[in-house]
Amino acid sequence: MRRRLLAVLLVLMGAATLLLCLPLADAYARGRTEHMLLQRRSEAVRFADLAERMRTGADRSELSAEIGRYAQLYGAAVAVVDTSGRTVALAGTPGSLGEGAAPESSGAVAEARGRALTGRSTDRLPTIRPWGPDSVVLAEPVGRDERVSGAVLMALPTAAARRDVTARWSLIAAGALAAFAAAALVAAGIARWLLRPVRDLDRAVEGLTAGSLQARAVSDTGPPELRHLRRHFNIMAQAVADSLVRQRDFVADASHQLRNPLATLVLRMENVEPYVAVGSGLAEHGRALDEAARLEELLDGLLELARVESGTAELRDQDAARAVQDRMAAWSPVFDDAGLRLGPGPGPGPGPVAGRTADGPAGSLLVRALPDAVGRVLDALLDNAVKFVPPGGSVEVSVSRAADGDVVVRVGDDGPGVPDDQLPLLLRRFARSPEHQNVRGSGLGLAIAEEIARISGGGLRAAGNTPHGLVLELRLPAA
Repeated sequence: MRRRLLAVLLVLMGAATLLLCLPLADAYARGRTEHMLLQRRSEAVRFADLAERMRTGADRSELSAEIGRYAQLYGAAVAVVDTSGRTVALAGTPGSLGEGAAPESSGAVAEARGRALTGRSTDRLPTIRPWGPDSVVLAEPVGRDERVSGAVLMALPTAAARRDVTARWSLIAAGALAAFAAAALVAAGIARWLLRPVRDLDRAVEGLTAGSLQARAVSDTGPPELRHLRRHFNIMAQAVADSLVRQRDFVADASHQLRNPLATLVLRMENVEPYVAVGSGLAEHGRALDEAARLEELLDGLLELARVESGTAELRDQDAARAVQDRMAAWSPVFDDAGLRLGPGPGPGPGPVAGRTADGPAGSLLVRALPDAVGRVLDALLDNAVKFVPPGGSVEVSVSRAADGDVVVRVGDDGPGVPDDQLPLLLRRFARSPEHQNVRGSGLGLAIAEEIARISGGGLRAAGNTPHGLVLELRLPAA
């Protein structure tokens, strides 16, 4: 946004600078041309007076000497013609005012001569600019009105005038660049002043999105409207944070407080077991104990989820590959008892396997996450596999580095899997597929694992395995 705002401001200031400089430069060029016309026209009038008083050969010699000195001094060409166009006196560059001149010069000469022979002086010259014209033609009638007896023609070089125009235009351009640079600095400061509270709000929103409930907008600069918005945003963020904290405290407190009565209830149910008659009563007593155990597991899951959502722990660097190896070793006896095979498998890309990467041994796959995040998430994924993969199945675990640098832990099984339309529900709290409603568990394990991954800056994804089964991928940012 800052670049776009600066671009708009710079375009506007550039347009304003051009609109000011171009008329100023053109006005100076026209003024310099007018100055040259007035200066040279006075000299043409003097030559016309000499030509009008010319009666004898001495007068002709005096006129020729005058225009000769002038032509030599200024590098101009001067000619005096009579009413028939015949040259009476000529000095300066041959061909500039007569035959052999350039086509554009000969046209200008003919036009100026025609005006002078009708009694009209040259009152306008082409505007002199750095690129031209190289010379201009000026004419002055000899005599006045019906007594016009000829004309004085002057071809004047414009090199000096063009140098003056070039120098002045350079100064104008330098001043325009300096003004534009100063305006650009001011625009950058204005943009920074305007957008500093916006960036601060963006960082605060990003922090809240990442789970940091203490993130606030602290910048107290910028326009009054944005400062007002900052205050209201902080009030809103505090209200949201208080609401979430109360909600999590309630879940944690309720889970904790319910555990003691539940433990007492289970103990009393176990104490009355010897007094329950053998038969249907004893079976119902066992089912009641199972439901109480399931309720206890549900309360433990809620308490764990509340602790995870509180987000009080700091992110730390940890070795994902080492954690995978440790958890696989810890879970191997459980899988053996369940009649399942637990082993390494291929990662999302070719080559890497559990505990190794394409670059080297296990120690090279460092991630930055919540303490023991890989182990805690992997416990939930492996526990899920033990529950739902039938005996004789296999579970493969791998860890590798993705193309974008993240570390991916993959747990795949060859069990019955989950229909594609139910995959998005697996990571929701208390989610269960219809055919697994009677399987032990609270339905919170994958939700807790997904929350750990999210707070760690990563994510958990569920997908179908080939040819059948389920794949759960944990993705965490590299350290």
